[in-house]
Amino acid sequence: MKNFIRITILFIPILWVFHTFSKNFMVDPTFEKFISRKDLILTDKSLWIVMIRIHILLAIIALLTGPLGVIKRIRIKSIKFHRWNGRLYVLSIIINFIPGVYVSFFATGGWPSTIGFLILNTLWLGTTILGFWYIKRQNVILHSQWIIRSFFLSFANMAIYIIVAITHNAMNFPYGNAYMIAVWLSWILNLFIAEITIRKNILYKKEIILKIKS
Repeated sequence: MKNFIRITILFIPILWVFHTFSKNFMVDPTFEKFISRKDLILTDKSLWIVMIRIHILLAIIALLTGPLGVIKRIRIKSIKFHRWNGRLYVLSIIINFIPGVYVSFFATGGWPSTIGFLILNTLWLGTTILGFWYIKRQNVILHSQWIIRSFFLSFANMAIYIIVAITHNAMNFPYGNAYMIAVWLSWILNLFIAEITIRKNILYKKEIILKIKS
């Protein structure tokens, strides 16, 4: 079961990276289809394209480095690799805050989507910084918990894609409304899953301690 979880943690992000890169840099490199669905006219299309590309590339780095950081076997095998991989993960998210905030103001679905994205970007940055802050203070437990939250927020774009597919394609919601709902649910659901994961880890460790003591 543990091997299956490790493979899943690595396999899904890699698949999503290939999907994201091919879709945004090969199939539709000028984002014409995506832009056509926006409610607002872009004031500077060229700048928006540059920002969204930077945002996507930095998110890809986070999706590739994140799984390598949370898998225990990799962490134990090379702590030096874990530290440098973690620094790259943290740096990619910190830098990504600027383009992430910029593109939020032109989000499909209007101001409700913009507010949802601003909350998402702030939560992603905040959880990541807290994870880094706690490991610098050698608090491994709190570091692990906050990085788990950050890690699950890294999958927000995937969650948006799935939720839009369900609400727009299957349930026939207008695209703007479907996208707005997806933006909010992406960080709410992902944080909920992260909290479940954290609680399960806490209970698992308590069970091990009780077995040792008994």
